[in-house]
Amino acid sequence: MVETKHSKGKPEVDAEGFLANPEDWDESVAHALAKREGITRLTEDMMEVIRFMRTYYKKFNAFPILNYVCKNIQQPKDCVSEEFINPEKAWKIAGLPKPSGVHFVSVDKKHYIMEGCC
Repeated sequence: MVETKHSKGKPEVDAEGFLANPEDWDESVAHALAKREGITRLTEDMMEVIRFMRTYYKKFNAFPILNYVCKNIQQPKDCVSEEFINPEKAWKIAGLPKPSGVHFVSVDKKHYIMEGCC
């Protein structure tokens, strides 16, 4: 359960921190999920990333290429990594399901790349 002022009660998350029902998402849920991921404050730039990821997922049912996110919201090309460190955190905060066939790899723990798996 995620502590929030959500009108539908306390949305549930799975063992990995992904929102069990993406339809339970709203911005108050995003703030609660961010705290769960160790992010104490979501800035407007961060919310732009999250909103774009949600819109992209609803349209294409897929995880967007990270540079595509930044380009489309007119932020620097590494905006996802700069704002969230690990892009999977942004995905979780956006309330989207665990992306299948995708994982993130980092050599320096500052920059991540998306790789297909399995």
